[in-house]
Amino acid sequence: MRILFVTATRIGDAVLSTGLLDHLLRQYPAARITIACGPAAEGIFTRMPNREATIVLTKQSFSRHWLSLWRQVIGQSWDLVVDLRGSALSWMVRARRRAVMRGGRRAGHRLGHLAAVLDLDPPPPPVAWFDAADEARAAALLSSPGGAAGGGAGAAPLLALGPSANWAGKVWPAERFVQLFQALAAPGGPLPGARPVVLAGPGGTEAAMAAPVLAALPGAVDLVGRLSLPEAAAVLSRCRLFIGNDSGLMHLSAAAGTPTLGLFGPTPASEYAPTGRCAGPVLARGAPGQAPMEALPVRDALEAATGLLRRCGGAA
Repeated sequence: MRILFVTATRIGDAVLSTGLLDHLLRQYPAARITIACGPAAEGIFTRMPNREATIVLTKQSFSRHWLSLWRQVIGQSWDLVVDLRGSALSWMVRARRRAVMRGGRRAGHRLGHLAAVLDLDPPPPPVAWFDAADEARAAALLSSPGGAAGGGAGAAPLLALGPSANWAGKVWPAERFVQLFQALAAPGGPLPGARPVVLAGPGGTEAAMAAPVLAALPGAVDLVGRLSLPEAAAVLSRCRLFIGNDSGLMHLSAAAGTPTLGLFGPTPASEYAPTGRCAGPVLARGAPGQAPMEALPVRDALEAATGLLRRCGGAA
C-alpha cells in the first residue's frame, strides 16, 4: 500500500498531524508513506517508520510549488491520499481513496479538525519519532558537569524552557521565565535543584528571544539552535517539565510525553493548547485568545505548573 500524506508548513501543525500518521501506520503496517511538507517541518518526519520519501514544499510565487509537487507524484497510483492542506492536488492524481481536509476556521481544537479527515473519534494523540542516535546525543548534551547524565538516577531534574515563538506577540517576558524557573527550582518548590534547559530554533531572531533567559540563568544548558527536531524530541523526553510559549516546540514536547505547560495570550488555547495526558495551557488574564502575554502573571503560571506536575506525578 502506498500513501501520500500532504501536511503542514509549520512545525506545530505538522506535529499535530503525526497522530493521523501513527494511526495509519498501525492500521496499515506494511504501507509505504510519502510525506509532503514545508521546509521547517521536514525534521518531524525524519525518523518516521515506513517513510518512503519526503517532498519538501518550498513556497513559490503563483502557487508554483503545487505544480512541482504534482509533477513528482503524478506518476504513481496511490492507494490513499491524505491532504491536510485541502488542495486541488488531491483530485489531480490517481488515487483509490482520498481524505481531504476542508478549509475555513471552525470551533474546536485543531487536533479534532485533523481527526475528522479520517473520521476518527477520539482524535489520535501526536507522537514524536527519534532514534538511538538522537537519544545518545541528548544524553551527551544533558550530562551534568559531574558526569551524571541529566535525568538519570541522582541527577538534578531537568526543566525545559521554550522562550521563543514565531511571533513576538506570543512571547512571554523573559524575566518571567526566569522568575518562574527560580520558584519551581527553589528549596521547597516542586522541582528543587532543577537544571534549566533552554531550547529555541535556529536563527538570530530565536536566539535573541532566548538570550535574556540564558544571561539570567548562567547554569542553563544552552541548546538554542543546536538541535535537529528528532534530537529536540529526545532531549524533551528526558525533561521533567517543559514550559514554553505557543510554538512548535511546545507541541513537540507534548508529543514526546513530557509534562508540558503552554503559555497563551493572543492566540486561542481552545484551538492550539498542547495535547496529551500530561499537557495543558495557562491563559493570560482577559479575553481568551486576545489578552497580551504581559497579562499572564508568574503566580498563575507557577500554580498551573505545580498542578500539572502533581497531576502527572512529576513533582519532587
